[in-house]
Amino acid sequence: MLMPRRFNQERPIVLCDANHNPLSAPKILLRHEQRIRLLSFNIQVGISTSAYHHYVTRSWKHLLPHQERYRNLEKIGFLLSDYDIVALQEADGGSLRSGHINQVQQLAQLGNFPYWYQQRNRNLGPFAQHSNGLLSRLEPHKLEDHPLPGPAGRGAILAQIGEGPQAIAVVSMHLALGARARNRQLGYIHDIVSHYQHVVLMGDMNTQAENLLNNSPLSRLNLRAAEAGATFPSWKPQRCLDHILISPELEIANMSVLPFPISDHLPVSMDIILPGQAAEPAFKFPQQ
Repeated sequence: MLMPRRFNQERPIVLCDANHNPLSAPKILLRHEQRIRLLSFNIQVGISTSAYHHYVTRSWKHLLPHQERYRNLEKIGFLLSDYDIVALQEADGGSLRSGHINQVQQLAQLGNFPYWYQQRNRNLGPFAQHSNGLLSRLEPHKLEDHPLPGPAGRGAILAQIGEGPQAIAVVSMHLALGARARNRQLGYIHDIVSHYQHVVLMGDMNTQAENLLNNSPLSRLNLRAAEAGATFPSWKPQRCLDHILISPELEIANMSVLPFPISDHLPVSMDIILPGQAAEPAFKFPQQ
């Protein structure tokens, strides 16, 4: 495990359209300080997929840059601007296929997130930088980068938001396809969050919520999920593989799967109400 690190804070990149006119990123929205808007999205490196045969006919886009990828990332960035904490899976950290653009950083800038972190899980040098990402409007008190056990290329990012008993452990993850490896990874995640009272787990977990909540090491945490619909495949959703799981003390205000079929997964969102609503707000959003 790597030592905890602060999120990156970089000067925003000026993005332009085809005529070199600057694109204005959306302003940070006013936030209710007792409510947090969450989003998890497997972005498939910005590749559009709308049929199974595209995994073959568009496979070259996993190796080479393409203009469509830049347009898709702009669309994703504007979607993310309405959320407070975002978990990203299947982002590229800056290689040939992404035009040497760190997609986590780019989406943070497009969505006006002051804090972002890229976790590189599989380093293929100049050809691919397989990564997870976490974007936040709230400054993390602590950040941990966790490579997960099992097949190479899977990882989790833990960000502690706030301090003391009201702190929330937010974990962004991408889990293995196989049940045995996935349960090892879930056991590891259980261990790193078990001492927190408030927990939020987000990501592409590659299995149904029932398996996660009842038939895995997470069952000891008494987490819950709101059923909002299937997320995969995006063009004809049949299975819910993408989840936001929360501890029972956190109240769900809204939950939905968004009709945003750019990747092969649909994004899933949740609004949560923080504990102790009548008390002094535990977390402060940046002022505009």
